[in-house]
Amino acid sequence: MTPSPENHPLELDLQLATHPPGLPEPASFSLWAGAAANAAGIAGRTLTVRIVDAGEMRRLNGEYRGQDRATNVLAFAFDPIRGVETDLLGDVVICAPVVADEAHRQGKSLPAHWAHMVIHGVLHLCGYDHADDRQAAEMEALEVRLLRDLGYPDPYRGPAGTATGTAGSP
Repeated sequence: MTPSPENHPLELDLQLATHPPGLPEPASFSLWAGAAANAAGIAGRTLTVRIVDAGEMRRLNGEYRGQDRATNVLAFAFDPIRGVETDLLGDVVICAPVVADEAHRQGKSLPAHWAHMVIHGVLHLCGYDHADDRQAAEMEALEVRLLRDLGYPDPYRGPAGTATGTAGSP
């Protein structure tokens, strides 16, 4: 059963720094982020999803990861000051032109790739990572299951069943 946006355990602040063609509706972002938060057992939290152009993403990727290029998604977990209670989970920043280019190059539908990037970013905020093979296998399996439950194909397999790369690919 596909979850409805009303059942999600989080509040989403969608920031559009750019307005690319083919951008999904705000309700889709809530649906995808909520599915990832539900799977990770995160309830009652607030997160920001910011859609940016290549220039902003390149600056962020350079500043925070030391890489002078735009990437598809970055996740910034919120680390509150000791003793301060907050419901903020963090920020997911997604680069619209990179997502569109990857979807085209990998033979994926644009909505499916957007869904993957949102889920991938939210799972990072919830503590999932792909720094080693074990972590990557766990995170990817959860992404595949969530996307399948939402009606999307395996993002790590292309149309002919070939590998398409990881969510962190350029």
